[in-house]
Amino acid sequence: MLGLNLHTLLTCLLCTHNGSANTVARRIVIAGGGTGGHLFPGITIAREFMARNVNNSVLFVSTANPFERSALARAGFPLRKIKVAGIKGLSRWQKLKSLLLIPVAVMQAVWILVTFKPALVVGVGSYAAGPVVLAAWLMRKRIVLHEQNILPGITNRVLARFANRIYVSFENTAGNFESHKVRITGNPVRHEIIDRSAASGAGDYDQTSDHRPLNVLITGGSQGAHSINMTMVDALPHLNAKEQLDIVHQTGADDEAAVKKAYQDHGVQGTIRAFFDDMDRRYRQADLIICRAGATTVAEVTAIGKGVIFVPFPFAADNHQVLNARALKAAGAAEMIEQKDLTPEILAGRINRYQTDRQALTQMARKAGTFGKPAAARVIVDDMCELMDA
Repeated sequence: MLGLNLHTLLTCLLCTHNGSANTVARRIVIAGGGTGGHLFPGITIAREFMARNVNNSVLFVSTANPFERSALARAGFPLRKIKVAGIKGLSRWQKLKSLLLIPVAVMQAVWILVTFKPALVVGVGSYAAGPVVLAAWLMRKRIVLHEQNILPGITNRVLARFANRIYVSFENTAGNFESHKVRITGNPVRHEIIDRSAASGAGDYDQTSDHRPLNVLITGGSQGAHSINMTMVDALPHLNAKEQLDIVHQTGADDEAAVKKAYQDHGVQGTIRAFFDDMDRRYRQADLIICRAGATTVAEVTAIGKGVIFVPFPFAADNHQVLNARALKAAGAAEMIEQKDLTPEILAGRINRYQTDRQALTQMARKAGTFGKPAAARVIVDDMCELMDA
């Protein structure tokens, strides 16, 4: 343990110090995004990198869609735009147009790298990472990739040959890449979720409190999940001991009014909102979470050790949400209900079960915690520092 702590300390010092009295300001580019599953781990890595030295600099490069602009503005990181489009699932003509954009995007990325002068480029997935990583390879920059899902996306599969290092979230992912490049780090989780959970002892469920209301958190992400929302509405009449339930339900804007009325009509206690901006607190308070199985969500619920019922989004690329959830289900660390099998009776039955069998819920939560890697961002940035000093 002493050796590990000493190694980490030395790595941190290398990332901020060159042997003189002055700290060395580092620059990195984080490429990709598009969705929260790609962008949020990148933001967490960026925050960890900045925590090492306030003089460090991080620049995000992507297509600058409205979601990216909003999320990065809130996080306080600059964003540069390249013009590139996806290929998967398009018609032949649309694919051709997308392919013709790639050389233009690579040249745009080269100019960004020339002017910003990063020591390292981080690819976090999505097609926007492609031209930036290619530009970095042409310029002989050090390159690392982060793969959030158990089945690597097409972008990271293509870019892996150019990378010095590939960070993966699941052990089962490692076999998809050259072994000497792979580090099993986990998926970076927002500090506020980990910090609040550590302070409150989240994940250490107290079986002596079996008689208190069961807190159930239902979330389909910031936009909600209509199918989960409507199934839960129809499940309300099938719930037992409604007075012993305390449900927090994030619905998204479209379903908020209808879901709120249904809870009132059926006499079920709940806090129903379109969006919660304090999900760290909601996670901490939850005994049981019902949610999608995107990589960020999986990382968060395992990092804090929570019992979870995954309802994977059935149209995710390469069916990766089902694969993410299946890995935990096989270890008894989660339950999974595929959307095609989701019925009000089944959903209510699972909630009823854990309302009366808190011990089973505790065991599932503890197993989920074994998959969690709350130090993922620190481990990744440690390794990035070593690469930059190599």
